[in-house]
Amino acid sequence: MNLLLLTPEDLCPSRGIHPMAKIQDRRARHLIQTNRVECGDTVKAGMINGDMGIATIVSIDGTCLSLELNLNKAPPPPLPVTLIMALPRPKMLKRTLQTIATMGVKKLYFINSYRVEKSYWQSPWLDAIKIQEQLILGLEQGCDTQLPQVILNKRFKPFVEDDMPALCQDRRALVAHPYTTTPCPAASLEDTLLVIGPEGGFIPYEVDKLQQAGCEAIHLGDRILRVETAVPVLLAKLFP
Repeated sequence: MNLLLLTPEDLCPSRGIHPMAKIQDRRARHLIQTNRVECGDTVKAGMINGDMGIATIVSIDGTCLSLELNLNKAPPPPLPVTLIMALPRPKMLKRTLQTIATMGVKKLYFINSYRVEKSYWQSPWLDAIKIQEQLILGLEQGCDTQLPQVILNKRFKPFVEDDMPALCQDRRALVAHPYTTTPCPAASLEDTLLVIGPEGGFIPYEVDKLQQAGCEAIHLGDRILRVETAVPVLLAKLFP
């Protein structure tokens, strides 16, 4: 945990000029047991969807920490990308959510695909609370406070035909496909729509539909990567 991420519910009354917070959960246990904080120590902290700064440990009572907050710094800028992914299998889903939050993606669509098993959509990890838990872990790792927006869409064809053309308009729109001849473009801060398929890739019909909607198919080279590897590699190659 590189950033102590706080919520408004953590705040408590303060008599000083700085707000106070109290935590008694996995965050407090991590700071006490792993970071071995003591009274007077400072840690990086941020308010969810708010500013960042430092928190000073005021008191430690068992597993309860009282903190004085000085949050006066904006979070890092987001990546200029909207990410669309075929829903990964549940085990990979958790890692994917953490990765995109760590790397600064702020809007993510999960969509259906021929190679997405129906059982994936029944996963308890798609519960909104569980999704947020994984996003928070990613923000804590990457030192960011802005929660990404995650949108679920179970129907491929209506989404691609009805929503994708508007999403592709006036921006760089790319679909990662290992069997195309166009290499990944150079890094830039250009507003980008990036589509990543499931394990095994999109089928030809799906690639055609995405291209008709306005996407250009690109590849990362001769090696075919797992989705959990392709996500950070693509984001790192596309943005400086």
